[in-house]
Amino acid sequence: MDDRSAPDARESRPDGRGHESAVVFSDELTAVLQRAVQQAAHRLHAVAAAVYLLTPDGGELRAAMIGGSPPSVLTLPGRMSLESSYASARALATHGVAILAEPDPLAEPEQGALAYPYTVASVPLETEGRRFGSLTVLRSENRGGYGDADCRWLTRIGDRLVVLLSDLHARGITIAPGNLPVLVPVFGTELPADEADQVVWGVPGVLGSSGMTLLYALQRLTEMLNRATTMEHVVGAAEFCVRAPLGARALVLASAAEGRLWVLGHSGDSSPLVRELHGTALHAGTPACRALRGRALFDSGRSGPSSRSRDGSGDGARAAAHLPLVGSWHVVDLPMPEAAPVVGLCCLSFDGPRTFPPEERAVLTMMAGHLGSAVQRIELSTGRQALAEVMQKRLLPAALAEAPRLTTTARYRPAQTTGEAGGDWYDVITMPDDRVVLVLGDVEGHTLESAAVMGQLRTAVAAYATEGHGPGALLERTDRLLSRLGTELLATCCVVAVDTETGAAEVALAGHPAPLARLPDGTVRRLWAPPNVPLGLHVRDPYRSREHTLPPGTVLVLYSDGLHEPDRDDVRARLDGLGPPAGTDLEQLADGLLQDTPARRDDAALLLARYEGTDGGRAPRVARLHVHRRDLRAVRKARGFVHECLCDWDLADLADDLVLITSELVTNALIHAGSDVDLRLRAFGDRVRLEVRDSDSDPPVPTAYSLTEEGSARAEHGRGLFLVDALACTWNTSPSGRGKTVWLEMDIPGVGGAADRRMT
Repeated sequence: MDDRSAPDARESRPDGRGHESAVVFSDELTAVLQRAVQQAAHRLHAVAAAVYLLTPDGGELRAAMIGGSPPSVLTLPGRMSLESSYASARALATHGVAILAEPDPLAEPEQGALAYPYTVASVPLETEGRRFGSLTVLRSENRGGYGDADCRWLTRIGDRLVVLLSDLHARGITIAPGNLPVLVPVFGTELPADEADQVVWGVPGVLGSSGMTLLYALQRLTEMLNRATTMEHVVGAAEFCVRAPLGARALVLASAAEGRLWVLGHSGDSSPLVRELHGTALHAGTPACRALRGRALFDSGRSGPSSRSRDGSGDGARAAAHLPLVGSWHVVDLPMPEAAPVVGLCCLSFDGPRTFPPEERAVLTMMAGHLGSAVQRIELSTGRQALAEVMQKRLLPAALAEAPRLTTTARYRPAQTTGEAGGDWYDVITMPDDRVVLVLGDVEGHTLESAAVMGQLRTAVAAYATEGHGPGALLERTDRLLSRLGTELLATCCVVAVDTETGAAEVALAGHPAPLARLPDGTVRRLWAPPNVPLGLHVRDPYRSREHTLPPGTVLVLYSDGLHEPDRDDVRARLDGLGPPAGTDLEQLADGLLQDTPARRDDAALLLARYEGTDGGRAPRVARLHVHRRDLRAVRKARGFVHECLCDWDLADLADDLVLITSELVTNALIHAGSDVDLRLRAFGDRVRLEVRDSDSDPPVPTAYSLTEEGSARAEHGRGLFLVDALACTWNTSPSGRGKTVWLEMDIPGVGGAADRRMT
């Protein structure tokens, strides 16, 4: 907004950054405006009065001076167009007194209160040859409407102000508003006795105490909501600044979506109110649904059927407030504009009847506006983050490739503070010559472009690896490809090619952290390789690699920089701190490395691979079965598959238990995940491992047995996990690509070794 008034009307001081400092009116103009708002407020028993002046270009009205007490002074708009329906603009357009007072025609007795608890009157400030603006007063609804005497007084004060403004203008003083109005205190009379008894804000009988306390609560709520990042934070702020100070029995926040109300959070004794609101159709005739039209409804609980207890207890009348949560909103001297998006509702219930004084209602409406903005912001952020996670999962492998002598697992965690898609990726690529290529990379940024480039690079790396290129040559080709993609983004990458026959591991880096190796004795060392430069710089120097030898039982750890601080070796420290017991299982090791990490500004990827060795030259004992979605008849095939494999591996003693577990887990995945199921069976020297993978990311929940028929039916889907827990030596669930894996291990009789890994 440009400040176009003449320099003799105000002073401007440079602040050193090319902007103007606060506007200061001339002393004479200030005195004239102050006298007018004070007279108008006192003569008309108003809680606030304001002078609106035309901007120099005549395009809009801006508040030049506002007099009154908090919170009323905050309810007046700071600016308005001349075509708006505000009283101030209408007075200037009609050249006469404009009065706005609109009771809610849908309100029942004792609910009638105005949606906006003030009546507004305004007179134009104009002469035959010049228009200055308008003089507006705000009166509490309990003072009633404006009579003829009130209008005459307001017109008289306005006419006197016009004479004074004309004189100032004739003497060369520009009459124009600043960017922000000047506020002056004007305290009115005490509250009526019946309302003073209801005051819960401030000290009763002390002028201004209630308003200042309300204003502090509003400021505190705003401060807490500005820091809120989750819906729990928003509910906590509403509890602290709204429900508790009001002494309300319950508070519920609900969103309006898909034609119904959905509870977002609640506090206090809120169960009855939650049951009443959750899932209610928006077209229902309840007070809550009526409030969604944009008008706050306050029910004193003194009469009308709607004021009775709604929880069926019949314990008498209760007051209630239904406040619409408006996403993009500012306080005006009209009911909320139709264009304002109502995103939800804040409902308050009380133990008994109570009134809602106008100032309290005005502040509650303002609080609801701030709550609405916070709810809208967090819901949008949550939606964006969910979309980013879904897209990221679609770009990552649906499941890691199975390698006979290499056990792998991976984790991906999106950035917690951005809510956008990231560029981290991982992959496991099996080759026909007993080689397995492990890849972990990171495209810079957290944008859709980062995710798109990541998908292209992952495909390219997999293609180059399949062609048989070594790690160094693979990175060189990927670097040339990235340079031709027309993006300025860079990427780092770590490639490890493992020969599962000999244990040789060739490492090549492109500006990425070198992988870690956890040896069988628990020692952790870094697999050094030349760092090289990130992908996308297109330098002529070749990408050099370094070869290492892995003893059987070595765990490789590939990770992105989202898991550690630049100046600290956090991953290695956490790996050392987990100790030998945590390293016996890759899933537990991966969870341990991600546990207790601080809030991440960057997404993070982790790829673990344990080299199992050649097992004395014996052929790897690995088998896999794919089951199509909804094919329940394939459960029988899965049982036969497990039984046949175990018999071929001379492990028939485990067949009965593993076949029973397989039947439960595959059936559960087909019914509840509704996706294809991947069954993997693997025998090590001392144990057998079974993995059942599906595309549902929600972990299964064990459900206790119930003595009732209804409870037993609900619990049926979770009983298989109790069976797994009873028969397996250790089991758990873990993320797996786009879904999850339920895995378990059983000791091979006469060998042992898995019992100490049993899940606690």
